[in-house]
Amino acid sequence: MTTVAQQIGALLGQLGVGHSFGVVGSGNFHLTNALRDAGVPFTATRHEGGAATMADAYARMSGKVAAVSLHQGCGLTNAATGIGEAAKSDSPVLVLAAEASRGAVHSNFAMDQDGFATSLGAKAHRVHTPETAVADTLRAYRTVLRERSTVVLNLPLDVQDAPAVGSIAELAVEAAPAQRPDQRSLAQLVELLQAAERPVFLAGRGGRNAKSEITALAQQSGALLATSAVAKGLFNDDAFNLGISGGFSSPLTAELITHADLIVAFGSALNMWTMRGGKLIGANTKVVQVDTDDAAIGAHRPVTLGVVADAAATATDVMARLSKDQPRRYRTDNIRERIATGARWDQTETPDIGVAGQLVDPREVTKRLNELLPDERVVAIDSGNFMGYPSQYLDVPDEFGFCFTQAFQSIGLGLYTTLGSAFAQPDRLPVLGTGDGGFLMAIHELETAVRHRIPLVVLVYNDAAYSAEIHHFGDDHDLDTVVFPDTDIASIARGFGAEAITVKDVADLNYVTQWLDSSPTAPLVIDAKIANDGGSWWLAEAFQGH
Repeated sequence: MTTVAQQIGALLGQLGVGHSFGVVGSGNFHLTNALRDAGVPFTATRHEGGAATMADAYARMSGKVAAVSLHQGCGLTNAATGIGEAAKSDSPVLVLAAEASRGAVHSNFAMDQDGFATSLGAKAHRVHTPETAVADTLRAYRTVLRERSTVVLNLPLDVQDAPAVGSIAELAVEAAPAQRPDQRSLAQLVELLQAAERPVFLAGRGGRNAKSEITALAQQSGALLATSAVAKGLFNDDAFNLGISGGFSSPLTAELITHADLIVAFGSALNMWTMRGGKLIGANTKVVQVDTDDAAIGAHRPVTLGVVADAAATATDVMARLSKDQPRRYRTDNIRERIATGARWDQTETPDIGVAGQLVDPREVTKRLNELLPDERVVAIDSGNFMGYPSQYLDVPDEFGFCFTQAFQSIGLGLYTTLGSAFAQPDRLPVLGTGDGGFLMAIHELETAVRHRIPLVVLVYNDAAYSAEIHHFGDDHDLDTVVFPDTDIASIARGFGAEAITVKDVADLNYVTQWLDSSPTAPLVIDAKIANDGGSWWLAEAFQGH
């Protein structure tokens, strides 16, 4: 007899789920094995929170739908932060949540799973009966794929265990066709581009699928290119790429964006982080926002023109109308030279604040690690005062080389993010930049990396504190709650089976080359004892928006 759980697992394998993550309990045991039998790889994590964020990162870095397999009730609640992050980021993640049997209101596992999912920003679906199981699952998967949404599909135990009804042969779900701009919006955007002298194009998450189209339009219209943090690497191949716009921007990048007379945002929310609370928008700058979500237009700041459409379709349609003889505008030889020599933070001179043999400057240790690691890498970032350093000083090859799970502003997601990215990009070296607080919060998943023989590099910026709070509140407050004794993170990491070094001087990083040459099959944790930076350059900007 084929059960509904087995039927759903087979169907999801047929539909093309790329990878599944989870913690297996009695409620999701059969469904997880059905996924595996259908050819969907499964990674057993040490906590459901890790599973949800790994799935989120996998979806972002692979372009495929990822699944999370959870036990009923507590399994779902344990995954809450990861689901919330994925939902806020519009990640195509399907959460398969076992649920107490229909009518089992007194079960220890019973709860309002629909309401819980909705409160996290996810879309709640349910497999209602054996007769509707296939249609219900197709509906949930279609929502994930076509709307790029995070969906919690609740699976009551009695329905899972029931005999399957119907067939799944030849069932498929295709992505929705690209939404094209209406003729009026298109004409207005072309008019604005023709009039602009200093245009800048900014691509966010929604622009990652339009790399070639946005680049071609920028070349035709004379625009410079920039990205929000989540799309770092998208325009690496263009000489007029400014890098990340926002709090992480280098002084030159901020200057050139601020001087723009037209900013066209493709799939970017234009939030406080990307626009430095609006400071990167000049007083007379016109702003255009292109997004498939009507509600996103103007949500964070007023815009001159909103275009409800797909980024690639919009760029293509604009190119067809725009003159082929547009002047170079912002794309001059002088600007190209300035970008080549000054758009990166490592081209900006800063004093070395390290204390010889005791503490390292977080900038210097990051720059040196960037030199030592191979170019083919995927970088993930945890949250904290340190996060600007790996975000800007560690290079990535393209938009699939940087994973930034920061929509929920949670610390502790970095290690999970790195592992999900590693499964999505197995031919690249996974690299994590994290603080001591965030790393210790998630360190249980280091065992997952060791078990799967993943040679990831973890750079821990260790100042034995929650330093964002230290620098925000300052010496006028009692800071005992956010300061901790120094922790020997390297020794803890070795206990999990990882290799580890303690770095108090940049020269201590030379061991990284030896590790790379050894064809490693275990993580390397770098416990970098960092000097107090007085609050990183982007932190003051960030806290102004709180």
